[in-house]
Amino acid sequence: PVPDARGFEAAKEMKRLAGQARAGDIVFCAITGGSSALAPYPAEGLTIEDKARVHKLLLESGATIREINAVRKHLSQIKGGRLALDIFPAEIINLTVSDVTGDPYDYITCPTVPDTSTFEDARRVLDTYALWDSMPPAAVRYLRGATPDMENPQDFGDMPVHTFLLVRSGEVCEAAVEEARRLGFRPRILTCEMEGDSIEQGRAFGEQLAQQSGDGRPRGAPFALIAGGETTVTLVSEGGEGGPNQEFALSAALALETDNVAIVSLDTDGTDGPTGIAGALTDASTVERARGTGLDIADALSRHDVSPLLRTLDDAVVTGHTGTNVNDLKIGLHA
Repeated sequence: PVPDARGFEAAKEMKRLAGQARAGDIVFCAITGGSSALAPYPAEGLTIEDKARVHKLLLESGATIREINAVRKHLSQIKGGRLALDIFPAEIINLTVSDVTGDPYDYITCPTVPDTSTFEDARRVLDTYALWDSMPPAAVRYLRGATPDMENPQDFGDMPVHTFLLVRSGEVCEAAVEEARRLGFRPRILTCEMEGDSIEQGRAFGEQLAQQSGDGRPRGAPFALIAGGETTVTLVSEGGEGGPNQEFALSAALALETDNVAIVSLDTDGTDGPTGIAGALTDASTVERARGTGLDIADALSRHDVSPLLRTLDDAVVTGHTGTNVNDLKIGLHA
């Protein structure tokens, strides 16, 4: 979600309610993927427009979710454990669904657990992706002028905070394994922590799946290759319409040569990038059908404008909002 005025109003209400908690109270915090992005509360001197600009720059840079959050947490008045400071001395119970690989508490429950990142980490991200010149001036001043006393809390001491991880990000892969077995496929999890560029990872996934027929499996046995995680799209100029899962599936299709292989890549919240598409289902015929209609997959990928192509081929997957977010899911089926 992109930070906006409605989210800012919600964040202010959260902070107001948190300040009413007293010793002896118990505050339940239900947090799932995207929830902190829905509650932006800019640091002193920044506007909600500044936050939205920073958010957009980070998403387009190809930075990982951990790198993105390292910056966002240091431009907020409630992230990085700061909401918990408003709640204390009341007891906090966090109920969390993870959408970050490895399930780090300070990234999946960042408003109400101590922060492990620092202002230096945030500045390093902007160095790595050369974002300083594009950043809002107020954000640049704030990050470069930060002093040690401005750091987010690294420890809550003996303050009562209890965090319960209800769903791990990797559980979506485990569920896919169970369903694959039920359908008669021999499943294998490649990784539950895939990161990196969507096009590159999609190509590698497609190549690995194409080679799988000779990788020790019984001849004719249907095979399922499963992966989870969160790949990214790097924009060097204004892109078109698309998302990382759509690019992953299309890039993988370019590596397929036989008609008995299919790949689906989905965002489990039902929204891949700023589109109404959850992801894409592709196979070797995707490339042939694209050529037959005069469409160029490689060109669409280079322009990061893949949604129109997928809609034309009827290879886009539309689920609507699923009500949860446990990262992305990639499944390759070899019949």
